[in-house]
Amino acid sequence: MKIKIGFVPSHRVPFDERWAVEMRARALKALSSIEGLEVVVPDENLTQNGLVRDDNDAEKTVRLFKDEEIAGVIIGTMTFGDEISAVTVAASFPECPILLFGTKEGPFTPEGGRRSDAFCGTLSISSGLYRRKIPFVFAGVCFPEEQGFLEAVVNFVRVCAITKGFRGAKIGLVGPRPDRFETCAFNEAAMIKQFGQRVVHVSLVDIFHEAEGLSDDNPSVQKILREMKKQADTSAISEESLKKIAKLEHVLKRFAEEKKLAGMGIQCWTAIQEMYGVSPCLAMGRLTDQGIMASCEVDIYGALTMLVQHLAALKKTPPHFIDWTIQHQEQENVFLAWHCGNAPPSLVCEGCQITVRHQSVLGDMLGPERSQGTGEFQLKPGLVTICRLVEYDGKFKMLITKGRIKESAQKLLGSWSWVEVPDLASLYGTLITEGFIHHASMIHGDYAQAIIDFCKFLGIETVVV
Repeated sequence: MKIKIGFVPSHRVPFDERWAVEMRARALKALSSIEGLEVVVPDENLTQNGLVRDDNDAEKTVRLFKDEEIAGVIIGTMTFGDEISAVTVAASFPECPILLFGTKEGPFTPEGGRRSDAFCGTLSISSGLYRRKIPFVFAGVCFPEEQGFLEAVVNFVRVCAITKGFRGAKIGLVGPRPDRFETCAFNEAAMIKQFGQRVVHVSLVDIFHEAEGLSDDNPSVQKILREMKKQADTSAISEESLKKIAKLEHVLKRFAEEKKLAGMGIQCWTAIQEMYGVSPCLAMGRLTDQGIMASCEVDIYGALTMLVQHLAALKKTPPHFIDWTIQHQEQENVFLAWHCGNAPPSLVCEGCQITVRHQSVLGDMLGPERSQGTGEFQLKPGLVTICRLVEYDGKFKMLITKGRIKESAQKLLGSWSWVEVPDLASLYGTLITEGFIHHASMIHGDYAQAIIDFCKFLGIETVVV
């Protein structure tokens, strides 16, 4: 996944232009080492020495950035910097995240003069952004090769990726939410107003009708069948049920592709199992592995939370949509992150077997003939970021916390992991008092800062535990 970000090398006359050119070159070299980043910058043919110093340069830079459809802007003071031109560029991209940094001072001239004064000029630019209420993140005053700067830019690339993919996202709503699950209610108007998003509705009847119309020897269905049998032990489930799951996955994927969906909330364990005869859990995990976020119980905000995490990881690893299920019976600060069998197969722990169950955890309630198709396994260990987006009274907020999946010798139902957090009582108290629900999204890796910064640009309150 490549993210285009515009770079504004800001310079003010009469500071040392040779030093500004050197800083620009060093910055570009440093930025070129960052995976996933494509830098768009004015070159020497567009502006003098490829620097931005006045209104003319700002206009040219804005046109360049718009032509290239950038997803974010990095402003760096190569010397003191010109505040008006830098802020003009930033103001021209109100939906793009902004990162500001200043460069360190070079050696004094032989006469004892200063070359840069970027330490001073960065304050002029930051105050201009603040005055115009343009949100930004600050990467510090540094040389471009310094680790702190590189880490800030890596984080910023993730912020831009989330912002680009989240604004205007389309989320599918597959069937009505379960009648007793008010917890999964959502505000479509608030999503439209704040994020320009759209919920695309489809009935279960339409999904079933299309799935039942597929032949058993459909090439896509056969391909999905082969993949499922390679990934998992399917010996406990009938071939007929497995074909139904494959057909359901094919139809849901085609719906996502035709409507350009980033994800979907699926009516997963009531009507689909009762009317179609199998659970979509395994298909949902496989769809998430393919970059189509699939949340349970028609949880639209849950799908959006998954999307944020997947984009933060630059689509390199999928999240797991979880319930905060139970506290560990013996271990302090450990809880069970669980769902029926919806985890992406790529997250299976080393040496573990994915089992497609004949009867799911819900079998006693729904009957074994209507509960087939959960992909059950323990998730691999490691550091995880856990998030949850909620909305009350038209205002959105995001829970952000971290934990670590622990290896376990247990054999449990569903897709699951034991997760250790620093203070479970404090975390759970926050869930209770801040209105967060029993669903969350969990992803391997530390993406907390990127998600915090993303929320700043989108006007989402953060609750960090």
